[in-house]
Amino acid sequence: MSGARNRVKPEPVEIVKHRRDSTLSALVDGVPYIKFLGIEVERHGDELTAILPFSEKLIGNPMLPAIHGGVTAAFLETAAVFELTWVSIWADMEAGLLDQSELQGEMLARLPKTIDFSIDYLRSGLPRDAYARARVVRSGRRYASVHVEAWQDNRNKLFAQATGHFLMPSRD
Repeated sequence: MSGARNRVKPEPVEIVKHRRDSTLSALVDGVPYIKFLGIEVERHGDELTAILPFSEKLIGNPMLPAIHGGVTAAFLETAAVFELTWVSIWADMEAGLLDQSELQGEMLARLPKTIDFSIDYLRSGLPRDAYARARVVRSGRRYASVHVEAWQDNRNKLFAQATGHFLMPSRD
């Protein structure tokens, strides 16, 4: 009988969703370049999908037209950094240990730093929305490796993929 009294009641779903959404918002809103490119991030549980809504300013070759390679690279690197950060802060976020009022300023200091980033351009990025998902391959205290895939109309027809290595921020 005493075991039943000691059970912790789960938080209401609205509180959990709000904490996750506000943490993700702070992450996205904390980087001005992300706003400039128009990158958005959708969250479904613990899975993130980066979205690059089409805009004429993203076109590098108007003759094709095709999304600029630098924009594609920035989009994939952003997806990798978001995923890596999301995975690394998940436990603290779920435990309610992140101070939401200070999160935006702290978030930039918590972002992993790129060591190297290798991109495979598989086809031209067409003038339409693009999507990317990253998967953490390895993550340790100091170093992490991430693989990213980007597509447009069909998830099975990638237009770019990348592998990045990152220096993880200290947890002090």
